[in-house]
Amino acid sequence: MSEASVQLYDTTLRDGMQQEGMSLSVEEKVRIALKLDELGIHFIEGGFPASNPKEVEFFACMERERLTNAELVAFGMTRRKGLRAEDDPGLQVLTDCHQQTVAIVGKTWGLHLSKVLHVSRDENLAMIEDSVRLLVGRGKRLVYDAEHFFDGYHDDPEYALRTLAAAADAGAAALCLCDTSGATLPGQIAETVRAVVARFSVPVGVHIHNDSDCAVAGSLEAVAAGARQVQGTINGYGERCGNANLVSIIPALVLKMGLPVISSEQLERLTETAHFVAGICNVALWAHQPYVGKTAFAHKGGLHVAAIEAAPQTFEHVDPAQVGNAQRVLISELSGKGAVLRKAHEIGLQLEGDDERVAGVLKHLKELEHRGYQYEAADASLELLLRDALKPHKPLFRLESFRVIVEKREDGTTVVEATIKVHVGGERIISTAEGNGPVNALDTALRQAIVRKYPHLADIELVNYKVRILDEAKGTGAVTRVLLDASDGEDVWGSVGVSENVIEASWQALVDSIEYGMLKGRKA
Repeated sequence: MSEASVQLYDTTLRDGMQQEGMSLSVEEKVRIALKLDELGIHFIEGGFPASNPKEVEFFACMERERLTNAELVAFGMTRRKGLRAEDDPGLQVLTDCHQQTVAIVGKTWGLHLSKVLHVSRDENLAMIEDSVRLLVGRGKRLVYDAEHFFDGYHDDPEYALRTLAAAADAGAAALCLCDTSGATLPGQIAETVRAVVARFSVPVGVHIHNDSDCAVAGSLEAVAAGARQVQGTINGYGERCGNANLVSIIPALVLKMGLPVISSEQLERLTETAHFVAGICNVALWAHQPYVGKTAFAHKGGLHVAAIEAAPQTFEHVDPAQVGNAQRVLISELSGKGAVLRKAHEIGLQLEGDDERVAGVLKHLKELEHRGYQYEAADASLELLLRDALKPHKPLFRLESFRVIVEKREDGTTVVEATIKVHVGGERIISTAEGNGPVNALDTALRQAIVRKYPHLADIELVNYKVRILDEAKGTGAVTRVLLDASDGEDVWGSVGVSENVIEASWQALVDSIEYGMLKGRKA
């Protein structure tokens, strides 16, 4: 068990799974638990073993795993009204489980007792005390979660404190104050935590929901006020608006508050962990998520780029490498010479700021962006554009013509056929292929034509295709931007095309995608 000044308590596998559309298999839960252990989390709440067979199976599987940093916690609730604690089936599951640490939730708010549970205040206190005493008596280390604590404290502070006293007097090892409705502002959280810490010798924690978009701020304020356990989830997953996001809380504690809750080496795994959990949960990670998002340390404006070249801390609140992320410079119509120079150096093209080609590239790039091109998500097209301007090379194939035929048949099926005539290595090749759409047919036909000379292209696949209409008022005559993502199984790169004809725009993006794949293969 960790001796850290503040304990990290992750409830992704329990409370995080209450997010709409979220569900994990047993195997996926095990993989996430092991990843959280690598990150250095102190307590991992695995779930509610009395709720369903999948949870029981998960805890059984975890008995075969060895955790290095974390302790697995089983979750439950206080006894039901009218039952002895010894006779409550849910508590029996917790007393019999393998986990040494368990967490149970009890009620605080008078409104909840009278309108939902129909339990008297005295009976509620007895339910808390009996349940805690039973589990502690069976050798369990118990975390008591006081549900709706901040609402209850605001309504009747003395009774709210009595519920905590019932748990503490019965032997609870930690008292966790829950902002279950997510209604409490950070200043109010700090004030309440300060009052509770002054009243009890038992360590105090917080579990804050994000309905007011204040869960991270409230958690950090709670720590500053004396809380010694912070509950939350990876990427803020959870019911309604989610839970306090541990991915933001952890680096704030370490880098801004000087609390070494995890090591610097573990902190460098933060971005990897956030993306790993998002991938397992099949939820796209928000690109703008602080610390770990793709754009968290991305710079677009020319003055900003010049500033970070001189002093990165002017626009980066932490060193991105500390959290496993990386600085990115985006090329756009807002860019200056510094961004072009930096991008050129990244791809191995050496030139100085007074090189007249830099101004030419910048002017050409801004003209293209004005026409609708966008290079922030099209790294392949951007590199090809820079190489063509700064270090011209002969195209690896030359298009003579292409034709796409779309046939709608009587039986309802649609067949798309593309024919391409290209010149590759001095040879004229005609290639025809069918596909499930024009881009797929063109891609297949082009790949057939050139794969004999460039066999590694067979391993490249188109993995994403996006179309955006840039001036919708023009209807079917509007300019279209196409973004393609391609992958060789190791890396992913983006390319862009713009035209009033969606097939022509797609062809431009496709050519850049394959051209870059060829270039990448030659680099290797």
